[in-house]
Amino acid sequence: MTNASDLIAPHGGTLINRIATPEQTAEFLSKADSLPRLTLDKRATSDLEMIAIGGFSPLTGFMEKTDYLSVVESMHLANGLPWAVPVTLSVTEEEAAPLAEGSLIRLDDPTGEFVGVLELTEKYDYDKEKEAVNVYRTNEDAHPGVKVVYDQGAINLAGPVYLLERKAHPLFPKYQIDPAASRALFMERGWKTVVGFQTRNPIHRAHEYIQKCALETVDGLFLHPLVGATKSDDIPADVRMRCYEIMMENYFPQDRVILAINPSAMRYAGPREAIFHALIRKNYGCTHFIVGRDHAGVGDYYGTYDAQHIFDEFDPGALGITPMKFEHAFYCKKTEGMATSKTSPSGPEDRIHLSGTKVRAMLRQGELPPPQFSRPEVAAELARAMKQS
Repeated sequence: MTNASDLIAPHGGTLINRIATPEQTAEFLSKADSLPRLTLDKRATSDLEMIAIGGFSPLTGFMEKTDYLSVVESMHLANGLPWAVPVTLSVTEEEAAPLAEGSLIRLDDPTGEFVGVLELTEKYDYDKEKEAVNVYRTNEDAHPGVKVVYDQGAINLAGPVYLLERKAHPLFPKYQIDPAASRALFMERGWKTVVGFQTRNPIHRAHEYIQKCALETVDGLFLHPLVGATKSDDIPADVRMRCYEIMMENYFPQDRVILAINPSAMRYAGPREAIFHALIRKNYGCTHFIVGRDHAGVGDYYGTYDAQHIFDEFDPGALGITPMKFEHAFYCKKTEGMATSKTSPSGPEDRIHLSGTKVRAMLRQGELPPPQFSRPEVAAELARAMKQS
C-alpha cells in the first residue's frame, strides 16, 4: 500500500473541503427563508460542487477581482500559482444591487433546491470582451464559451462557499469518486504514478490507443470523462459512460484502470482548458495527464496542438503535473494497427481516422463506424442511442 506522502500534493498543497458540517448545515437551513437567494445555472452549480469537494483546489469559493484579473491576464492566481480559467459567479446588476458584502447568500440549483451558501466578500464588474479574447482567443459569440460570458450578468460575486450536502450523483452514483476518495483508492492500490484522461466524447480506438500507451509507463490509468454541462450537440453523458463501461468490461485490465466521473462543466477554452483540466486531475491525485489533438477545442478556434504547446509556458514545478503529449492517432492499414505519424510508415491514403462530426453523421444515417475507428460493441451502443434520440 502507498503512503499519503507518496502521492502528488493537491494544487496549492492542501485539498480543499467546503462541504458544510452537520452543524453548519443545520444553521444554514434555519436561516433558509431569511437569506437573499440566487438561483445558479448548471455550470455554476457544477463549480460550487467542484470547489466544495476540492476538485478546484486551492479555490475556496468564487474568485475575487484580484484573482480574476490575474487569471485572465496571466494564467496565474494573484499569489503566483498557475490557474488558467476564471471561476466566477455572475449576476445582473439588478440581482447584485440588494446584496451586501459581508452577508450570507443562499444558493439554489436550477430546480430551486437550496444547495449552498456564499459568504459574499466582494461585488465587481468586469470586461466581458477582455475575458473572451484572453481566455477563449476570440470575441465571437459563435464560440460556445464566449456566448456564455456574453449572456451572463455584468457583476461577479466573490467569496467562500459551502455545499450543504454531498449527494450521490443522480445518474452515476457508483462512479462518483471525489478527490479525497480517488487519492485513497490510489494509495490502496499502491499507485504512485497515475495518468488522467479527460473527454467529453465517446471513446474510440484512437483514445484507447493513447490511453494504453500512457498506461505502459505509469502504475494506473484514471479514466475521468466529464459529465457536467456540455454543448447541446455533444453525445449525452449517459451514452458516453455506457461506452466506457463496455470498454472496461472488455478491453482494459481491471486492476490498472479506474473509471470515475468529472462533475465539472465544459468551457471549450482549448489550450487554457487543457491546463485547467490537468490541475483538476492533479487534485484527484494524478501525476500525469494525457493531452491529445485539439484538447477541449471547438470549431477552428485553436491550432491542432496549441493545447500541448501551452504547457511550455509554465514552470513544470509550479504546475506539478506532467503532460503526456500525443499526436493524432489513426488506424494504419499497412501495419494493421493503431499508430500516429511518429510510428506509422504509411501515407495518408492508408490511414483511417474519422472526426466526431463524421461519426455522428454516420450514426444518424444508420451506418456503424468501421471497426478500425470504434470497437464494435461501442459502435452498436452509439447507434442504439442515436436511434432512440
